[in-house]
Amino acid sequence: MDGSHRRAGALLGTVGTALAVAGPVMVLRGRSGRKEIRTELAAQKIAFPDRGLPAELAAYAGRRVETGPEAHAYAQFIKGNLAHATGGRTYADITAELHAAGGDDEKLTELRQTAFMGQSLRASLMSAYQAWHLTTLVTGLGAALTGLGAALVATADALAPRSPNHS
Repeated sequence: MDGSHRRAGALLGTVGTALAVAGPVMVLRGRSGRKEIRTELAAQKIAFPDRGLPAELAAYAGRRVETGPEAHAYAQFIKGNLAHATGGRTYADITAELHAAGGDDEKLTELRQTAFMGQSLRASLMSAYQAWHLTTLVTGLGAALTGLGAALVATADALAPRSPNHS
């Protein structure tokens, strides 16, 4: 085997080893991130009502919010309730109405507070949902890198020169 083949084999082995080490770290980080999301959501003790949910959320009746998909579903539940409570207006819309009314309308002030709390809760739940997806991505990429690393190490080993004593 000439020098360029040896260098290529050494490079494959080095990169493969690095990937084979980085992959499991990513898998562990993804899994620990997923566990942290579950722990934080469970600590909030958010639960869907037993009844009165829209048809598309009926499967969640009575369940606690402890996963990313459940956080997303609850965020949708809040979105519907908030739209009903505010007549479809956002916090910004209501704030503009309040300023236009001189800033001292008690009903608009309360409605603005409701919109603020609802939109904040919804944003927080959507953040948990997005983090859930990121942990899935990190775990999947970690598994893929582990496999790729092992394949590169095996390829480097197959390319390595063999001494005459190894048959």
